[in-house]
Amino acid sequence: MSLRLEWSNEQEGIEIPDGWIARLEQLLQLAGEAENVTEGEVALTFTNDKEIHRLNRDYRGIDRPTDVLSFAMQEETEDEPEITFEVDDESEEDPLSGLLGDIVISMERAKAQSEDYGHSLEREVGFLFVHGFLHLLGYDHESEAEEADMTAKQEAILQKAGLTR
Repeated sequence: MSLRLEWSNEQEGIEIPDGWIARLEQLLQLAGEAENVTEGEVALTFTNDKEIHRLNRDYRGIDRPTDVLSFAMQEETEDEPEITFEVDDESEEDPLSGLLGDIVISMERAKAQSEDYGHSLEREVGFLFVHGFLHLLGYDHESEAEEADMTAKQEAILQKAGLTR
């Protein structure tokens, strides 16, 4: 088994070229190798500022749009109910064991940021995807040290894929 990417485009303003999906699949494999994650599935959704604003408000309590959100399937919070499944006797596999989580990217925000930073939209989407993937694995950037570690990991993965600034 290997890492798999499922994706959907829920916005209409910005085209998602086929080549970008292949690039994101490459980034997923490179990020997985860097973090010793060899199996699992990531669901990626491209959306707009209005929808990511709603998600950010509803799930994080932050009432503004953002560039990327990650929803880890393996993460547990105090208020989250435990989900259990009945597994038939012939299969020991947990139905959620392969799901790493969801990444949601606002294409409007990604486009604006790519223009602000002076690099391609493809590079910005790749950066946001890798950033979201690392969040799925539990990385955060609450402190300067955590942010420096996460940034270094992101840049190393993007460099391997040839997505430089």
